[in-house]
Amino acid sequence: MNKYNQFRVTIENHIAHVAFNRPSKANSLNLEAWEEMKDIFENLHKNPDARVIILSGEGNNFCAGIDLNLLMNASQFDAKCEARKREQLRDFIKKLQDCITAIEKCRKPVLAAIHKSCIGGAVDIISACDMRYCTEDAYFCIQEINLGLVADIGTLQRLPKILNLGIMAELAYTGRKVFGEEAKEIGLVNRVYQDKEKMMEDVLAIAKTIASKSPVCIRGTKEILLYTRDHSVEESLNYMVAWNASMLLSNDIFEAMAAYMQKREPEFEG
Repeated sequence: MNKYNQFRVTIENHIAHVAFNRPSKANSLNLEAWEEMKDIFENLHKNPDARVIILSGEGNNFCAGIDLNLLMNASQFDAKCEARKREQLRDFIKKLQDCITAIEKCRKPVLAAIHKSCIGGAVDIISACDMRYCTEDAYFCIQEINLGLVADIGTLQRLPKILNLGIMAELAYTGRKVFGEEAKEIGLVNRVYQDKEKMMEDVLAIAKTIASKSPVCIRGTKEILLYTRDHSVEESLNYMVAWNASMLLSNDIFEAMAAYMQKREPEFEG
């Protein structure tokens, strides 16, 4: 499936593996990488062969965020009118936001496997993933504050739904690094591992478990979790009623019950 320049993408046994693939630049994201990332997750959303996605980084780092050259160019729009320059800047920021939102809109669970640096835009990216795992030497940094910027493509919107608000504020205001063990302690990651090899082995095992479940139920569960995150309990319960009223009687429920009774592994459609 790998038709991309900035990513390595494979699908095997219903598990898609998406890897940042610009190791000589610490996997920092130029414009092509941002556009490819959006395309990848939109395609995986529609691909019935992919039931779960692992996101990782090639080489020595997970991802160093936005390429600084791209960031510098973002302030050099060619319009002479200030209003039109601001309009172009708004469109540029919205474009990057949409590239990350594609991860969240993808109805396949996304497991981020993080080693070494995860800074700036990479924190925005992992905030849009369903689960996060890291190595002991992984470090996270809301780098924008150190560059005189307000983080603007997702970190300040999604991470407060994951972290204690006081911890979130501390990280956003100071731009300090958080390493693996502390990341687990504050709830940024699910688990921490001694090295990348062990992490990838364990994350793959988790992905295999998810891939073995009913795909329509997994997609529905992600939908409900995200809706609940952004709505009240009453609204979420009402949405749940509507969802299951339309989706409960799938072929998968009968296959799951038959497999349980026959003591075999279930076989689901995509």
